[in-house]
Amino acid sequence: MFTDYVKIIVKAGDGGNGAVSFRREKYVAAGGPDGGDGGKGGDVYFAVDPDANTLIDFRYKKKFKAENGNNGEGGHRYGKSGEDLTIKVPLGTIIKDSATGKVLADLSEKGEKELIILGGRGGKGNSHFATSTRQAPRFSQQGEKGEEKELILELKLLADVGLIGFPNVGKSTFLSVTTSATPKIADYHFTTLEPNLGVVKAEYGDSFVIADIPGIIEGASQGTGLGLQFLRHIERTRLLLHVIDVSGAEGRNPVKDFEIINEELKKYSEKLSTRKQIIVASKIDSMQDETLYKELKELANKKNMEIFKISSATGEGIKELLARVSEILKTLPKEELYEIEDRKVYTLEEKDDGFTIFREDGMFVVDGPAVQKVMRRVNLEDNESMYYFQKCLEQLGVNKKLKEAGVQEGDTVKVVDWELEWYD
Repeated sequence: MFTDYVKIIVKAGDGGNGAVSFRREKYVAAGGPDGGDGGKGGDVYFAVDPDANTLIDFRYKKKFKAENGNNGEGGHRYGKSGEDLTIKVPLGTIIKDSATGKVLADLSEKGEKELIILGGRGGKGNSHFATSTRQAPRFSQQGEKGEEKELILELKLLADVGLIGFPNVGKSTFLSVTTSATPKIADYHFTTLEPNLGVVKAEYGDSFVIADIPGIIEGASQGTGLGLQFLRHIERTRLLLHVIDVSGAEGRNPVKDFEIINEELKKYSEKLSTRKQIIVASKIDSMQDETLYKELKELANKKNMEIFKISSATGEGIKELLARVSEILKTLPKEELYEIEDRKVYTLEEKDDGFTIFREDGMFVVDGPAVQKVMRRVNLEDNESMYYFQKCLEQLGVNKKLKEAGVQEGDTVKVVDWELEWYD
């Protein structure tokens, strides 16, 4: 089964907690703090798997997690960092943030590997919090939580040429006689239910890759039929072969078919609608007369497009068409891939720059990434840790903002999930 669109949940590893520990040595009455730091949580990478051509494995496993960092220990022993997680995907996979729709990575080169999410940092051991006035800190930092994201994996075939047209116009047959691809072929609509790739050998010029896309029908850009599901696969092609049946066997109007397909391309993507096309008049071996072909040729001349007559059954016109395709491809630049400049691999640390203060149920509520981070890193049951906590809030400017908001002595201040009483 060909699968080209999935959603998965990925979580980076949590950082290990810092340790609270004190030196215990013979003949040393009161050793200082020696709690080690927690290890960093594992990062999440995505890498190209050269042997994969579908996302089907992700239909059965949708949750992935990197390894957590180990906790620190006494004797200044640092916790081991968690193992990174590398998720392998087929060449041509685009990774998007499900929440924002932003493209995080476009894996379109062999051997490519991208860091998507960083693991949480390990917490500091109590040895970091010793000062001249606080010589025996009995608290440490908790490790940062690794971020969790829902990601969209979207596979777009990497082909030079895309075959477009209505169902049953001869696209799959053309692919089978020009490449080693073996698509399912039958005389009924939607024989092709998944994209097929084939390589045209160099005897016609330079080798190139053709993608046979399941038949587009009217309304495909809005999701009718199979068209919308697979239109994405021609976005990266440089040249479109618009295959149109001129045999008249199904009573179709070639000119109307041409207009409908191009209208669907335009609705789906303005850029795609301007992609260079060659009109391929197929099934000429079954033509009763040349009326339909002449009408299509007249349209091609009006649109300033090239047109070729072919028969996949007899081979007529095939060699000439492929030679021309190879020639044209030499003049067309590779299709630009997605711009990734807005991609940002980040940790909680990098976005902990804000907090909010508001009134709710008669109390002042303080929340936001900055204070959440502080809350994760203190032990509110320990007096020294509470002092450290208050100092952090002061440095963040929370106390100042609370005073500006009108807090009075004795008021209840809720910091994230903890309710505290304000004393000035």
